[in-house]
Amino acid sequence: MTCAPPHRRPVEYATHLDVRFPPLERIHIQKLAEACRDSWYNQTLCRVNESVGHWHSHDAEDEFFYVVEGRFLIDLDGRTVELWPRQGLVAPKGVRHRPRAPERTVILMVETATISPTGTTEGAA
Repeated sequence: MTCAPPHRRPVEYATHLDVRFPPLERIHIQKLAEACRDSWYNQTLCRVNESVGHWHSHDAEDEFFYVVEGRFLIDLDGRTVELWPRQGLVAPKGVRHRPRAPERTVILMVETATISPTGTTEGAA
């Protein structure tokens, strides 16, 4: 889960890589979002096969973004995709992209557990 502030301010990143919820445990996304006080907060919610949920930009693996609340922008070369609640997008591997939030936004992201959530690839957001 990621909750993000407007993109134009420098922010501190709170990143929690521990898996917060085991299999078969109910996950209350709204409660987690309401409790968020950090400017940008990444929390691994659960593990699904080799996938976990972190915010990250990476050129070697696919990423899936799903908007729960707010408005989320994904800049691609030559265009920007705007996502609203209950909309999602796959950024395929090899496609340079920059995810950003122009307002308070809550998203779910699915990516492999091998991706670093701190953005280690060239062109990372």
